[in-house]
Amino acid sequence: MHPLKISLYVCVVLLAMLGLTYISKPHPLTDGKVQDGFNVQDKIVKYPTTATFFKDGSLSKEQKDAIESIVDNIEGLVGDGKKERQPKIPDYTKIDSTKIERISYPGPSGEFVNKLLAQLKSPECRIIQYGDSQLEGDRISAYLRNRLQSIYGGSGPGFIPIKQEYHQISADVTPSENWTRYAVFDPTKTLFENKNYGAYLSVSRFTEVFDPSVDSLAILELEPTKATIDIRPSSRLYSKLKEFTKIGLHYGNAIVPVSIKVYNGGALIKDEMLKSDGKYHCYKIELPSTPAHLQLVLEGEISPDFYGITLDGNTGISLDNVAMRGSSGTVFAGLNSESFGGMYQQLQPKVIIFQYGGNTVPYLKDSLAVRNYSSYLKNHINWVRRRAPETSILFVGPSDMATMVNGQLTSYALLPYLDAELKQSCLSNNVAYWSMFKAMGGENSLQYWFQQNLMGSDYTHFTASGTRIISELFFTALNMDLKNIK
Repeated sequence: MHPLKISLYVCVVLLAMLGLTYISKPHPLTDGKVQDGFNVQDKIVKYPTTATFFKDGSLSKEQKDAIESIVDNIEGLVGDGKKERQPKIPDYTKIDSTKIERISYPGPSGEFVNKLLAQLKSPECRIIQYGDSQLEGDRISAYLRNRLQSIYGGSGPGFIPIKQEYHQISADVTPSENWTRYAVFDPTKTLFENKNYGAYLSVSRFTEVFDPSVDSLAILELEPTKATIDIRPSSRLYSKLKEFTKIGLHYGNAIVPVSIKVYNGGALIKDEMLKSDGKYHCYKIELPSTPAHLQLVLEGEISPDFYGITLDGNTGISLDNVAMRGSSGTVFAGLNSESFGGMYQQLQPKVIIFQYGGNTVPYLKDSLAVRNYSSYLKNHINWVRRRAPETSILFVGPSDMATMVNGQLTSYALLPYLDAELKQSCLSNNVAYWSMFKAMGGENSLQYWFQQNLMGSDYTHFTASGTRIISELFFTALNMDLKNIK
């Protein structure tokens, strides 16, 4: 075939394909997204419109410059994570604070901040940080804990679940193989009828769940079961994590006698029985120095519900990381209030941080769904607040999250509205709010974070480097207010 005819044929085909972009239309989908294409027998054949075909999917230069300035402000402070180095407190005279997303406070900000500062400076200040999978492995919490303990004192990683579903960087806690985890936010397991999951929303047991009301005589036929928990300081970064002298074993629902032996470096230091009255208790171990290897040996016919271990210093800041994979933060009000409240009386938290919203974003259909979720979440926050009415409460909103729309990586359409609605709901409810979405740079900022290897390939979770930067951004915003820096 003649080359001229081939070229003419190619040009005609390309022009025809271009012409089709003018008649292609965007079609709203049931999940809130929009798909370009044609309707063919009630189905959509994907095809770009003229607008999306010529659209530049990259960030604008102005937006990219803004995000880079945010990251550059922080990157030099946090190091590369390959060796232990205490992050520097920023020189705020050299930081353009307009590039740092600040925390929004309810009412006069001075009242909230002054109370929060007094709580952080108190002889003992426990902070509980509840959140979704962004907190797994103690990632964001570990960085914030280390920062606060370096300023206000304190040590230790705080709460550690006995049976862990994900890798922890905060402490080496190794249970024997016969432990099983039950979590109120775990859809793979049947919920306890009594909804008794404690303040950390999960339970570990070394025997199967047993209901004595079904067959009380069956207890007599059960053989004793032995279980162990080995505790060692973390071998990873942050030296403050490696120092703890107050160990708490939190348990409840003990219906038969269970023995506990405590070994420190192989030497037996305690040999006692746990209380078997069915109520919540904290078994305390206080040591003169951090144990290199602490082992707990438990034995009984029926395991109590163990809500977890706390590893703390004698004074200062303790920060508990409670990561709830898949949760949207709407499980609190359904918990057993007696157990939850009993643990709060023991723990005495002064500050609570909630970090939710990300798991809800992909499923929001419209603005009404956003408002309903925000209102529902507020009810659960207030349920927790009633168990600790004097706490200061902060809420960290969701990060930027993206999905593919017509071949372009784009922020979820309702994410900016969710961020704004959560902020308004929190401020009207005496809860401080920090927008992680805006701290990253706002809509479509995830593109830059992903390109710089700061965000994972799921377009949702931060990499190790990204975690350090976003954690420092939050700490910087908080510390600037605590130091009353304009």
